[in-house]
Amino acid sequence: MYLAQAAGGQMGVLKARRPIETVVADPATPAPLKARLTDVRSARDFAVTELHLPDNRSYRTYADIKRPFVVWNVVATPEFSVEPKHWCFPIAGCVAYRGYFKEKGARKFAAGLASKGFDVTVGGVPAYSTLGKFADPVLSSMMRYGDSELAAIIFHELAHQLLYVKNDSEFNEAFATAVEDEGLKRWLQSQGHPDLMKEFLEENADENAFIDLFAKTRERLKKLYASGLSPAELRPQKAAVFAELTDEARALQRKQGHQFYESWLKEGLNNAHLASVATYYQCVPGFQRLLAEQDGDLVRFYAAAKELSKIPRADRHARLCRGDEAPAHQ
Repeated sequence: MYLAQAAGGQMGVLKARRPIETVVADPATPAPLKARLTDVRSARDFAVTELHLPDNRSYRTYADIKRPFVVWNVVATPEFSVEPKHWCFPIAGCVAYRGYFKEKGARKFAAGLASKGFDVTVGGVPAYSTLGKFADPVLSSMMRYGDSELAAIIFHELAHQLLYVKNDSEFNEAFATAVEDEGLKRWLQSQGHPDLMKEFLEENADENAFIDLFAKTRERLKKLYASGLSPAELRPQKAAVFAELTDEARALQRKQGHQFYESWLKEGLNNAHLASVATYYQCVPGFQRLLAEQDGDLVRFYAAAKELSKIPRADRHARLCRGDEAPAHQ
């Protein structure tokens, strides 16, 4: 049943594709969409010529999927763990989330896990990569983001096509996030947008404060869950930690004037949220250091990352990923 909905959803996306040139030339295409797709073409070419990302048919077509997100991902953890549950698939291997092309399906699956005692969260995703198996299109769900974010998504997903390691979501997402951030910096510099660069750096710094807070809380909970206390003793202490985290996150929102992670705060923070942040950001500092060691040379950086991907998972995580140190998303 799950694989059937995944296959059907993927086919629906592929059938909706139209060449960007065709969409731009179509008189019925709204002018704002034409302008944005023209920028997408420039960012896609930049990804090849300056970022040395795959030169293929991905992100050279557009698909109007007529929904706000392309998939909804379910992340789950045991009640007293900050480690995510993994699901295994033929091509992607084991990953720390399970995606559904319909929100209803994701919510139903999440509710089933919650009834078994798991902490869960469901989040909409604007794009995903088929790892080069298909020509991934630019999606209408990506258009709800700003121009900088749109370019960043393309860089992120192309990075997955360049390097992907089965059974290591933390490595894969952190590598793509590091490429995304570096790519966006270079893209904005090339476009001569100092105002957008300033905005990007400031927002990254602000979001980094939340990522640091989540990481520190995750380490605090890891120690609590390993303390040997009974479930009856753990539950009130866990609730107190999350109440404190919520208060600190609200204080950060007020200080910064941003609504980062507002949907999570409204639904109530839990282990699954912390696991999701760790999947994407815990190993980012290691990749940033690796890029610096290559003097910012992306080709050498990719080669070094590929070498790390060949060693055992525990060894590469020891080299790249922080434990009780908070990850820096810069």
